[in-house]
Amino acid sequence: MEDVLELAVGAHFSGLRLDSRRLSSSSSLPSSPSTATCNGTADASSAAATTAAASGLASPTARQPFVIGVSGGTASGKTTVCDMIIQQLHDHRVVLVNQDSFYRGLTEEQSEHVGEYNFDHPDAFDTDRLLECMGKLKSGLSVNIPIYDFKNHRRCSESFRKVNVSDVIILEGILVFHDQRVRDLMDMKIFVDTDADIRLARRIRRDTVERGRDVLSVLEQYGRFVKPAFDDFVLPSKKYADVIIPRGGDNHVAIDLIVQHIRTKLGQHDLCKFYPNVKVVHTTFQIRGMHTLIRDQEITTPDFVFYSDRLIRLVVEHGLGHLPFTEKQVITPTGSIYSGVDFCKKLCGVSIVRSGESMENALRACCKGIKIGKILIHRDGDNGQQLIYHKLPMDIAERHVLLMDPVLGTGNSANQAIELLIRKGVPEDQIMFLNLISAPEGIHCVCKRFPRLKIVTSEIDVGLNEDYRVVPGLGEYGDRYFGTD
Repeated sequence: MEDVLELAVGAHFSGLRLDSRRLSSSSSLPSSPSTATCNGTADASSAAATTAAASGLASPTARQPFVIGVSGGTASGKTTVCDMIIQQLHDHRVVLVNQDSFYRGLTEEQSEHVGEYNFDHPDAFDTDRLLECMGKLKSGLSVNIPIYDFKNHRRCSESFRKVNVSDVIILEGILVFHDQRVRDLMDMKIFVDTDADIRLARRIRRDTVERGRDVLSVLEQYGRFVKPAFDDFVLPSKKYADVIIPRGGDNHVAIDLIVQHIRTKLGQHDLCKFYPNVKVVHTTFQIRGMHTLIRDQEITTPDFVFYSDRLIRLVVEHGLGHLPFTEKQVITPTGSIYSGVDFCKKLCGVSIVRSGESMENALRACCKGIKIGKILIHRDGDNGQQLIYHKLPMDIAERHVLLMDPVLGTGNSANQAIELLIRKGVPEDQIMFLNLISAPEGIHCVCKRFPRLKIVTSEIDVGLNEDYRVVPGLGEYGDRYFGTD
């Protein structure tokens, strides 16, 4: 399990082209969105991650995006389904990659006999190039996606669509399930199932309006290539789908359920799968924007304090939501009965001096009159920590304790504070550790020792560097917050 935590992370040839190259099983691909353009402990791996981050490369321990494959027959509504998913995931970075962008360009000789070319056969696509681009995107790298000219049947040689780092990658196309290597990149596979007559009508409208073709050529191509390819390649790949959506974009219930599942997966860091008591605040562009500001070394102290306080308030509110409650009914001013809940009464906060004191105001703003204790741990190197001061409520053993420190690094200081609370009689499952950012090493250290304790954080960072600093991190949080740096 510790190894996992440290990492925490049959072709049918019947068409015109039979010479497509396949990547061998030993080929290496990078393991792990969008604008149009023209023209354990810190070790060597942690240091490498830091160097990579500094140089603009993707970190090998960075979280990979969630990849969704969307397949189905021609004009089945795949793009509509993708657009609806993207619209509902508005608070995440989502990019759409079309398999059509990876059509092989036709030679002049092939262009003269374009009616004989089967665009619906797997060999019509440059799958190797698709795998290369998807591999880079999964590694957190930007990539240039080809732009295909459907009128001239060639790639635009000087134009590309630049796709940047994203939370979600949607790969859409009729044959994205055909090749196992492409399927293996996907976290979710969706097949859009639409009646053949409806698909044909849509195909005629699309190809005549958007691609400048006449109706007779569209019908001839459909009967000669499109329908046979659907029967031979597309329909058999339906068995690989995790979700089948009848009626395509008209099936709002299915799309809503899919989006809900995606949101759940996006909100669950890999470490949360191993430690269910680790809770990460649901990310939005607002939260990511505030993190961007407080992580910027050029930010002023007043702005750092302002945006840190906003984030701390969110962490505190999220943590309070995981405390026990009792059901309660009240009478509203209209004389109606409202069935709600009553807050947990026996609470107290404990800040780890001095950075933890920055979280006290947010806790007081959320919990009126709450008692707050303090623990001071002197840091003398990473392994020489010594508790030198504590002041805690006399009845702390009877309370749920919210332990506060903005940064969870190695976890050694946190463990010492938690041990003190337990010695004072606080049950382990009544301690909740609140922080802004956490290193995976710290989460592992604390949760392995105290599996019933809850950790609530707003982001889990990449890890620790050779100096045991969280990266990308926040720097010396206490100095930045109190203006003593």
